[in-house]
Amino acid sequence: MTSKKKPARSGRARPPGAPTRAPSLKARKPRITVLVADDHSVVREGLASLIGRKADMTVVGEASNGREAVDLWRQHHPDVTLLDLRMPELDGVGAIKEIRSDDENARIVVLTTFDGDEDIYRAIKAGAKGYLLKDVPREALMDVIRRVHAGETCVPVHLAAKLAERVSGETLSEREIDVLKLMAQGKSNKEIGSALFISEGTVKSHVKAIFAKMNVISRTEAVASATRRGLIRL
Repeated sequence: MTSKKKPARSGRARPPGAPTRAPSLKARKPRITVLVADDHSVVREGLASLIGRKADMTVVGEASNGREAVDLWRQHHPDVTLLDLRMPELDGVGAIKEIRSDDENARIVVLTTFDGDEDIYRAIKAGAKGYLLKDVPREALMDVIRRVHAGETCVPVHLAAKLAERVSGETLSEREIDVLKLMAQGKSNKEIGSALFISEGTVKSHVKAIFAKMNVISRTEAVASATRRGLIRL
């Protein structure tokens, strides 16, 4: 019988015992998981759609109020939470506090229309790692999500300046805030005293202190300034 010759192999022969190489695959980075919380459905759905189009991000939940945001955070443990400041049932600051009581390393970005120094201060003090206004350019928002995910704290320069002013300025006491709220309702010193169970003279002392700390000369100006800063809500 005539033996058939085996065809010659092209290329270098693999040495005996050499491991077989698996085909090289480019490792993919896991996507940044994002939870979006906003009580306005158009805003919430728009943000979710925008984030969902990014190759390195995915939305794991959408919340319409602060309580739902906390529940969804506990369910999904997202890498980054995008949170509105003022929502029903539980506001943004309350949600931040609850989430961080579960995990102090939770990364949360506040996205809001409110730029008062007190709003910024309360959010950052509660543990937010970013604070942005809703008119922020789309790519700037995406950049902040990535930076916060990487461990950075992101507050735009003009908002950081307000925060610094709030921290360095004189702080109103809780009682003075109570007086301001009643002033905003148009109540007289006597009515404020009755509501807070303090004398009219004590109310006058509080009003004087409020004017001095806020650098204003009238009740109207005090209420307007307090509202603008986020100290009270009308």
